Amino acid sequence: METRSWAVEVGSHEVSARVDAADAGDAAPALVFAHGAGGHMLDRGMEALASRFRACGLTVVRFNFPYRERGSGRPDPMPVLQQCVAAVVASARDRIAAKRWILGGRSMGGRAASMLAADHFACDALLLLAYPLHPAGEPAKLRDAHLARIAVPVLCLNGTRDPLCRRDLMDAVVTRLPGNFRMHWLEGADHSFHVLKSSGRTDADVLSEIGDATRQWVARPT
Repeated sequence: METRSWAVEVGSHEVSARVDAADAGDAAPALVFAHGAGGHMLDRGMEALASRFRACGLTVVRFNFPYRERGSGRPDPMPVLQQCVAAVVASARDRIAAKRWILGGRSMGGRAASMLAADHFACDALLLLAYPLHPAGEPAKLRDAHLARIAVPVLCLNGTRDPLCRRDLMDAVVTRLPGNFRMHWLEGADHSFHVLKSSGRTDADVLSEIGDATRQWVARPT
């Protein structure tokens, strides 16, 4: 597996980025994949997901948001997050020969990517993991207003125990969205894709399901 790292300028900041080539070889679709609010590009969850995505035939581009690059735990404002995603995509396009470009991310990172896609940022598809439909304990504050403006194919994977995405609320949102939005529920998984021992499933089972769902979605005609 080929791995390359480089620095990306984001306004007055500089962030780290890296690309891990797909297991499938050259000219694979590229996934620019953003981390969640409490994570970074090399955290355990991002490593596990990136490995699954490479096995699905995706070249995976990861990066740190500016606040994480500075060592801060306080996320940047949403416009800065979006600016960072856009800058990484532009930089990656100069370095990677990909036949398709997919935006995506975990939680907050996915939300930033989805807001870019809603504003018609150039991409071929959108992959959302643990989309934060609402703040924990505040289901009335839905973050769904922009989703109907996304024109590219979307795959959204959330756990049924995710406190930031109540299933009944998300299902109601999806009924109002165009047919390009595909929702996949991970039974028993929480926001970090962990499951209880009493569920009869393991975290590895959830990762396998994420990989299978992603592989099938990527293979579908656009």
